[in-house]
Amino acid sequence: MPLLEARQVTKIFGGLVAVDHVDFSIEEKSIASLIGPNGAGKTTFFNCLTGLYQPEIGTIIFDSKPLVGLRPDQIAGTGMTRTYQNIRLFGGMTALENVLVGQHVRMKATPLGAIFRIPSQVAEERRAEKKARDMMAFVGLEGKGDIIAKNLPYGEQRLLEIARAMGSDPKLLLLDEPAAGMNPRETEAMMDLVHRLRDQMGITVLLIEHDMKVVMSVSDHITVLDYGKKIAEGKPAEVRADPRVVEAYLGPGIFLDTSGGTEKKIANGE
Repeated sequence: MPLLEARQVTKIFGGLVAVDHVDFSIEEKSIASLIGPNGAGKTTFFNCLTGLYQPEIGTIIFDSKPLVGLRPDQIAGTGMTRTYQNIRLFGGMTALENVLVGQHVRMKATPLGAIFRIPSQVAEERRAEKKARDMMAFVGLEGKGDIIAKNLPYGEQRLLEIARAMGSDPKLLLLDEPAAGMNPRETEAMMDLVHRLRDQMGITVLLIEHDMKVVMSVSDHITVLDYGKKIAEGKPAEVRADPRVVEAYLGPGIFLDTSGGTEKKIANGE
């Protein structure tokens, strides 16, 4: 059974069908990418998976649990967490405090326990802080827990979002354009991190990404959306050569010539 299986997922805004009867699945401990031109419905589909939007049609099963109708916090509790295209850190809090927030759905503390500082509460807080520091070290932010989040460089804020998402012990981590705005060195580090999330932490990863170098380098499987519809899926080499994908990105009447070992855009008839 796939870890995540979505069937006929449809999201409509007024007269606009943003996601149109999309079928999608992802195997456990794999890295998959969801790609497509701007406005293809990728982030809307993410929002349906994570409960920010409720689809008008369709079913979403994650780890054998139905998700449609659940709130985002309830879905996070099942083991699915995400980052955002636009960074959404708590800017006035420290980096460590941001990662601690990510652990909230797994903690058993009560208001009464917090007031009276009972031993079990203190022990849980200590475990949570150690785990938060471990997560920060894993993503490359060791020793930066006391820095106010908004004062971190852009690339490190991206990493902090991932560390925060890891705090809830996810089985599936959804990354919305994790390499957006990064320089080449930061992008290489992000690609390495995505592989380590799967290989060392056992986390299944689904990402939206416009950087095709990232997509083709890290993905086991790719799904392509265009105007809300799924137009292709398969292994990176298969998707790269699919004429429907080339047309969606480059326009009709264009194909890629890779016969010389490099890619060229060729118009039909040339």
